[in-house]
Amino acid sequence: MNNDEKAPVTVVKIGGNAEVDADVVCDDIASLVADGRRVVVVHGGSAEIERLASELGVPQTKHVAPDGVTSRRTDEKTMEVVTLALAGSVKPKLIRALARRGVRALGLTGLDGHLMRARRKKAQRAVVDGRTVMVRDNLAGTVEQVDTAVLSLALDQGIVPVISPPAITIDGEAVNVDADRAAAAVAAAVRADELVLLTGAAGVQAQPDDPDSVLPEVAVEPAGPPPRWAKGGMALKLVAAREALNGGVPKVIVADGRSNKPVREALDGSGTRVVVAAADDRMAA
Repeated sequence: MNNDEKAPVTVVKIGGNAEVDADVVCDDIASLVADGRRVVVVHGGSAEIERLASELGVPQTKHVAPDGVTSRRTDEKTMEVVTLALAGSVKPKLIRALARRGVRALGLTGLDGHLMRARRKKAQRAVVDGRTVMVRDNLAGTVEQVDTAVLSLALDQGIVPVISPPAITIDGEAVNVDADRAAAAVAAAVRADELVLLTGAAGVQAQPDDPDSVLPEVAVEPAGPPPRWAKGGMALKLVAAREALNGGVPKVIVADGRSNKPVREALDGSGTRVVVAAADDRMAA
């Protein structure tokens, strides 16, 4: 049986924003599974990382790249915090929440079975005090390959894989990877029908501080930096969306993780659909 004959695959990325109610998301996922849809969950956990880092006394630093994309600086102690927070706290809670709804779930990090192979970023540009500097002591990376063997086996058995960073390099080094971009890589690898990026906003806002400025659709360039008006985490979501689209995922939606049925509402048209700008549009611009 080829992939086209199987039930649709939906990859849901649950943001780490504290406003996103994971229990409500799990309700929706359980409903989708009951309807025969195959679901993969990818999650972050920024709020839990910040909480645990504060509790353990590990300072946190954010880097802002010249294109406006924000990322977490990951030294060795922060890597320990990230792993503890995601694999030891956020993931078990999601698996228990799904289990209470009758859904079998399989918890994985990118390290397990070399699920997500990554390339470590040897150096990153960051803007510090108005100057662009090179940061070299950062355990951060980019997912380059996803091993779908375990994921396919789980999906065929009606099991929901629940995936998070870290990822692993070819040298066996653990690196932190952005969860949105990891979700994009997973979605492309499993040939998902759609990728839903849940966040603490109603979608992509034309004005970051105006919740009423949600755009029904955003066209991104096929390469290069994100739109100049996109800031912080939303800029990175648009980068992830583009990577999924370029990887063959036909539908990518940035949607409100705070709604009652966040995934179904996204699939029914809420939030912001991200598309790659057509050649004619690029020439006109």
